[in-house]
Amino acid sequence: MKPDSRNPCTFEIRSVQPGTVTILLKGDLVIDTAHDCLNDIKAALKSRSYDKAAIDIAGVNHLDDYGAMVISEIKYMTGIHEDLVQIENIGPDHRKMLDMTDFDRSTLCPITAPIISNPIVRTGESVFNAYNGVVYFISFIGAIILSITRVVKRPRSLRAGDILLHMGTTGVGALPVVGLISLMLGLIIAFISSMQLQAYGAGIYVANLVALAMVSELGPIMTGIIVAGRSGSAYAAEISTMKISEEIDALYVMGFDPNLFLVLPRLIAAVIVVPMLTMFSNLFAIIGGAIIGVAMLNLTVDAYVTQSFDAISLFELTWGLSKSAVFAVLIAITGCLRGFQAEGGAAAVGNAATSAVVTSIFLIILFDSLFAVIRIYWG
Repeated sequence: MKPDSRNPCTFEIRSVQPGTVTILLKGDLVIDTAHDCLNDIKAALKSRSYDKAAIDIAGVNHLDDYGAMVISEIKYMTGIHEDLVQIENIGPDHRKMLDMTDFDRSTLCPITAPIISNPIVRTGESVFNAYNGVVYFISFIGAIILSITRVVKRPRSLRAGDILLHMGTTGVGALPVVGLISLMLGLIIAFISSMQLQAYGAGIYVANLVALAMVSELGPIMTGIIVAGRSGSAYAAEISTMKISEEIDALYVMGFDPNLFLVLPRLIAAVIVVPMLTMFSNLFAIIGGAIIGVAMLNLTVDAYVTQSFDAISLFELTWGLSKSAVFAVLIAITGCLRGFQAEGGAAAVGNAATSAVVTSIFLIILFDSLFAVIRIYWG
């Protein structure tokens, strides 16, 4: 039957017994005709008083899934509990369609107000979540240590190709942005410091300031933050996607160690390339400072470069590179940990990436503060 030949859907409301109304539906209850009578039924029900209701569909010739939704909407419009609304005279064809649409399982999901829990309950829940997070973190670190032990015993179990791949994405891919940001940072430091030092005739010491600041502090920190935002989030997104799609579960089932295949290559690659990126960051910052020194302070390139390298000691260089290696470990472990912790749907991937970046930056600043305290007491 073509849509334009459908019989219109009509209704009739009867009160057979006191306190009970019966809604008789007739015609074709399909998508092309069903919606026309809904408003009329709603208006008619408002003018009646009843405690129970029945929907009689004996006169319905054709019923589709949209018609089943209309019946649910009529049940809802009665304004009484759905248990007090009966569907009568359901034919075999009607029953088949209602079963296909899971009609008996209430297709309506009323919106309820959010439950506001007690502050004590929320505090306890936060404590338990923090405890579970610490336990998961300790077990994760233990699993990584076991995987490292396994690699020491069987070096060929570690896939070198994966390490080279992650070195490319983490290191080579990040080189342009690290170089550009470090160049601009060197320009800014040199420009600000030159305005102060030039007044005392000490413009040459701009080179010392830029070199020491970058090699000892800003170089490792800025490189770590860039890698955390670029690669740490990628680690979390990749692993969380595998977690949600059950690829990691498949590795467990097949007897493979996910840490060996997913965590260690990323960890080793980060530890190798982040100190290298830090060296490039220091170099580009010195170049940026040299641009200001030559353009504003009338220094020669040779004088600026000589002054910079005289200010940098082997200890300062080693100290900065050591911090960058620690930052690399923090970034890789945090990104992988957040990926393994992901649960849910597609939104969990974004949440894991965001959490990995925020946590990594926080840990970088925290550990840099600890390095500063250690250096004070060490010196």
